[in-house]
Amino acid sequence: MWVRSTMTYRTSFVITTLGNLAVTALDFVVIALMFSHVDALGGFGLAEVAFLYGTSSTAFGLTDLMLGSMDRVGRRVRDGTMDILLVRPVPILAQVAADRFALRRVGRIIQGLVLLGWSLPRLDADWTWDRLLLLPVMVLSGAVIFGAVFVAGAAFQFWANDACEVQNSFTYGGTTLLQYPPTVFTRELLRAVTFLVPLAFVNWLPALYILDRPNPIGLPGWIGLAAPLVAAACCVPAGLAWRAGLRTYRSTGS
Repeated sequence: MWVRSTMTYRTSFVITTLGNLAVTALDFVVIALMFSHVDALGGFGLAEVAFLYGTSSTAFGLTDLMLGSMDRVGRRVRDGTMDILLVRPVPILAQVAADRFALRRVGRIIQGLVLLGWSLPRLDADWTWDRLLLLPVMVLSGAVIFGAVFVAGAAFQFWANDACEVQNSFTYGGTTLLQYPPTVFTRELLRAVTFLVPLAFVNWLPALYILDRPNPIGLPGWIGLAAPLVAAACCVPAGLAWRAGLRTYRSTGS
């Protein structure tokens, strides 16, 4: 329904999609401007940073397209409109994800893919079969990890009522973090995004394996291959949190 509504005004859709693409592209323009003054950032060249940016932006774009409406859960809990979703014979999570589905968010995916395609032939990487296979796997695994964070953040809003900015700090903030080399951050932060909220498995750890770079916190290089397993593992607590949040919902009492 939302896609049909969007495509009714196709010129508007094209303009908003291009606008979304242009706004997200400005992030990389800032990074490119940095490289007009330096040759490397944390030991990573422009092509390698573009690779990190492209993988992070594409993975997040896929999740944002499918689950970008999850931050509306807090508003529905606060005003009681979650009741409408509960009486429909459709999974609540699917309804929340489809609520005000914004096809214009595909602009972020396009921008990420363009940068990824630009960076790949410029990387100094030994493209063995396992590295070639890891490239699409890391993007899809990253999207699943971001999706788990989206769902867990939405579940938290059942208790907090409206804390979408807390969720955004891990989702939108997380993708911005992953666009920069891990070597520019402290080891404490790297350990946190590896063992607590495993955002490092979105692209940092797989990218280090592809680029044959040492791990800043001393983990073995093959740990990047575990991205699909980590993504699957993240879905379990996220799903449990969502179910627990639904059980606590008591409407507005009116």
